[in-house]
Amino acid sequence: MDLIYQTDCRDISWERVRNLLDIVGMSTVDAEKHRISFEASHSVIFVFNDTVLIGFGRMISDGVRQSALYDIAVDPAYQGHRIGQEIVTRLMAATPGCNFILYASPGKEGFYKKLNFKRMKTGMAYFMNPERMIDRGFVKDE
Repeated sequence: MDLIYQTDCRDISWERVRNLLDIVGMSTVDAEKHRISFEASHSVIFVFNDTVLIGFGRMISDGVRQSALYDIAVDPAYQGHRIGQEIVTRLMAATPGCNFILYASPGKEGFYKKLNFKRMKTGMAYFMNPERMIDRGFVKDE
């Protein structure tokens, strides 16, 4: 496997981003909204096997205290090769000394625990579609 890590949004197939997020069961919107989200992020990373986009992630941050990881995804055919770990590690290296938060897809918490992330007791969220997030197991219906 000849992996290439790209840290800008140049020549990205946003339709492939949307499709890959759908394949791994994460939130998808239209390709244009994904483009806007990635381009507005503090840091991005895209992973290619030769010319095929196989993984990516993004981070929003103030650059000095707080960072949040989003859209960490790896094509299932390439999972288990530490690509996701490398994506997270490289994104975190872009803002050393920051606190990091994220929300993991239900069932994927173990991946982040291996990277020393801890479950938060006081995390709160306001979602535009709360029923969907309850149905998918992201939040409790209290």
